[in-house]
Amino acid sequence: MHIPTAWQKSTYSPDGSNCVYVAATPTGAVHLRESDEPDVILTTTPASLHSLIRTLKTKSRRC
Repeated sequence: MHIPTAWQKSTYSPDGSNCVYVAATPTGAVHLRESDEPDVILTTTPASLHSLIRTLKTKSRRC
Protein backbone atom coordinates (compact mmCIF):
# COMPACT_ATOMS: atom_id res chain seq x y z
CA MET A 1 0.00 0.00 0.00
CA HIS A 2 1.29 3.43 -0.92
CA ILE A 3 1.16 5.73 2.14
CA PRO A 4 0.46 9.29 1.04
CA THR A 5 2.46 12.19 2.35
CA ALA A 6 -0.08 14.92 1.52
CA TRP A 7 -2.72 14.48 4.21
CA GLN A 8 -5.46 17.10 4.37
CA LYS A 9 -7.32 17.87 7.60
CA SER A 10 -11.10 17.65 7.32
CA THR A 11 -12.90 20.97 7.58
CA TYR A 12 -15.37 19.24 9.91
CA SER A 13 -12.68 18.59 12.52
CA PRO A 14 -13.43 21.22 15.16
CA ASP A 15 -10.15 21.34 17.06
CA GLY A 16 -6.55 20.20 16.96
CA SER A 17 -6.97 17.17 19.22
CA ASN A 18 -9.60 15.13 17.33
CA CYS A 19 -8.96 15.43 13.63
CA VAL A 20 -9.81 13.32 10.61
CA TYR A 21 -7.34 13.42 7.73
CA VAL A 22 -7.89 12.40 4.12
CA ALA A 23 -5.47 11.77 1.26
CA ALA A 24 -5.88 10.70 -2.35
CA THR A 25 -3.53 8.28 -4.06
CA PRO A 26 -2.37 8.17 -7.68
CA THR A 27 -4.45 5.00 -8.14
CA GLY A 28 -7.67 6.82 -7.22
CA ALA A 29 -8.06 5.35 -3.75
CA VAL A 30 -8.84 7.53 -0.74
CA HIS A 31 -7.10 7.06 2.61
CA LEU A 32 -8.57 8.18 5.94
CA ARG A 33 -6.96 8.36 9.38
CA GLU A 34 -7.53 9.93 12.79
CA SER A 35 -5.02 12.14 14.59
CA ASP A 36 -5.02 9.97 17.72
CA GLU A 37 -4.14 6.78 15.74
CA PRO A 38 -2.23 7.94 12.64
CA ASP A 39 -0.88 4.46 11.87
CA VAL A 40 -4.41 3.09 11.35
CA ILE A 41 -5.38 3.92 7.79
CA LEU A 42 -8.69 3.08 6.13
CA THR A 43 -8.79 2.82 2.34
CA THR A 44 -11.90 3.38 0.23
CA THR A 45 -13.04 4.67 -3.14
CA PRO A 46 -14.22 8.22 -3.84
CA ALA A 47 -17.72 6.91 -4.62
CA SER A 48 -17.98 5.01 -1.33
CA LEU A 49 -16.72 7.96 0.68
CA HIS A 50 -19.19 10.27 -1.07
CA SER A 51 -22.03 7.86 -0.27
CA LEU A 52 -21.01 7.67 3.39
CA ILE A 53 -20.81 11.46 3.75
CA ARG A 54 -24.18 11.92 2.00
CA THR A 55 -25.78 9.36 4.32
CA LEU A 56 -24.29 10.93 7.44
CA LYS A 57 -25.49 14.38 6.41
CA THR A 58 -29.00 13.05 5.82
CA LYS A 59 -29.05 11.29 9.20
CA SER A 60 -27.76 14.34 11.06
CA ARG A 61 -30.55 16.53 9.64
CA ARG A 62 -33.15 14.16 11.08
CA CYS A 63 -31.84 14.43 14.65
